[in-house]
Amino acid sequence: MPSVDEFSYDEFSLFHENVSEWNLDVPIPPVRRFFVAVDGLRQLSGLQWGDGDPELALLHGGAQNAHTFDTVALALQRPLIALDLPGHGHSDAGPYGPSAIASHAADVEWALVQLLSGPRPLVGMSLGGLTSILVAHDRPDLISSLLLIDITPGVNAEKARHITDFVNGPTSFDDFEEMLARTIEHNPTRSVSSLRRGILHNALRRSDGTWVWRHQQHPKSELVAPEVGDLWATLGELTMPVTLLRAMAAGSVVDDDDDDEFRRRLPGATVIHVPGAGHSIQGDAPLELAALINRFCV
Repeated sequence: MPSVDEFSYDEFSLFHENVSEWNLDVPIPPVRRFFVAVDGLRQLSGLQWGDGDPELALLHGGAQNAHTFDTVALALQRPLIALDLPGHGHSDAGPYGPSAIASHAADVEWALVQLLSGPRPLVGMSLGGLTSILVAHDRPDLISSLLLIDITPGVNAEKARHITDFVNGPTSFDDFEEMLARTIEHNPTRSVSSLRRGILHNALRRSDGTWVWRHQQHPKSELVAPEVGDLWATLGELTMPVTLLRAMAAGSVVDDDDDDEFRRRLPGATVIHVPGAGHSIQGDAPLELAALINRFCV
């Protein structure tokens, strides 16, 4: 494996690694990066997979980006879009910071109006899942069904502490290997090659040779984010089909109380437990996730 100094990073050059790691016998479809205006000069970016009209949209979790779904998209072999949330990946920052889901939802709605030709399934993981609840509630004309990946409105700071401890760690690293070592420490179930690939998609090398996460390139906002109200009540008002995928291995942020409350708020919803997968089901069990998306996002 070449060192990062020898590696000329091209975000579209690594898909063969995903195919090899998961023994996929599929062609690599055309993939392009796009940008859409959402508020004046601000833009959201993302990846469009395939040449056809997108059949669904994917939203990643906090401190991630659209490439977190690469293996899933390869397994699906369906035209789709994976967005970078505001302040993540190649998207411009929103006015209220990287965790302001009400602001994120407004941006995503503007993007989906431009990118989709009609109502489509929306898949949201973690922060992207909370954002998706608001999108589905505010614009049911855009969303035909909602699939949430290991997230409910009951997730709080204590349940997510193991994630925020990693995200809120060092703001810069002397070299790539230091960044990789810390990532391996916090993701013991993932292969080194997948973590290395994820960092290349999610980090920037500065002119002095140090490395930072892409989501850290934007200055922190001092504006107070808009209130979202009772997100459990918002979830309970959804009228389209809703599915929750709950990760059952270490690292999940959804517990039994969340599971029970989800079923109480949406008695007609579907809850699927995914054994052997932690919070990022798309990383731990991408082929199973692809199969579940094909089952519930039609």
